[in-house]
Amino acid sequence: MVLDVRGVRLGVSTFGSASAPAVLLIGGAGASMDWWEPGFCARLAAAGRFVIRYDHRDTGESVSHPPGEPGYTSDELFADAAGVLDALGVGRAHVVGISMGGAIAQLLALGEPALLRTLTLMSTSGGAGDADLPMGRIEWLAEPDWTDRAAVIDYQVASQRLVTSPTRPFDEAAVREVVTIAYDRTTSPESAAKNHYATKGGEGSWRSRLPEITVPTLVLHGTEDPMFPLIHGEALAREIPDARLVPLPHTGHEFPLENWPLVLDELVKHTA
Repeated sequence: MVLDVRGVRLGVSTFGSASAPAVLLIGGAGASMDWWEPGFCARLAAAGRFVIRYDHRDTGESVSHPPGEPGYTSDELFADAAGVLDALGVGRAHVVGISMGGAIAQLLALGEPALLRTLTLMSTSGGAGDADLPMGRIEWLAEPDWTDRAAVIDYQVASQRLVTSPTRPFDEAAVREVVTIAYDRTTSPESAAKNHYATKGGEGSWRSRLPEITVPTLVLHGTEDPMFPLIHGEALAREIPDARLVPLPHTGHEFPLENWPLVLDELVKHTA
């Protein structure tokens, strides 16, 4: 469904009973809700949760802007998470964010703590670029012809391969399925790939404020993340009071099918 979220058109999907405790899933940069796969969401809903996922601006069914011209600030992009809860009439939620979504989740916990029951941070950082938290080095691919559907899908599959674990076989069929669904739901795949990185605004570094986060926090981080090495997850768990770190073995900057049982078990326990 498409909702008016504080005057902005956003694609939103829910699983389970609205009377159950809500779990808000926030995706990474350039990612539509499709990366929170329906099978995973359905299993979480079956555990007694009201699961909410949404398309960031410029992805999926949400509002689209020309490539390189997002028409919104990073602050507005971050504020959409709270707006989705408001549009659905959800007062408080268990908030789960991956990559950029993890940054949004941290800022939500700092700016609107009353909205959160718990916080779960996946494959993310609270101080990316700090001297003690270097980013991984990835040789990104040359851009495709954005008018060529097959070329764009191939490019996105190959890009995903770059951030996956080198010690686990790459499930190309599963990745291609998600990429294809996301491509066909998105108005401008080029805008989705570029516009989140072109936004202005933001709070700068918030790492010094991590000790202010008081909601129960779970950190899930791949042991082989090439973008945010494991030290980023370790720092989050160390600097957020009483946070708990669960390393995800043989996992890169991704959420593969193989991790569903472990992540589901940890999420159900954490949100109980």
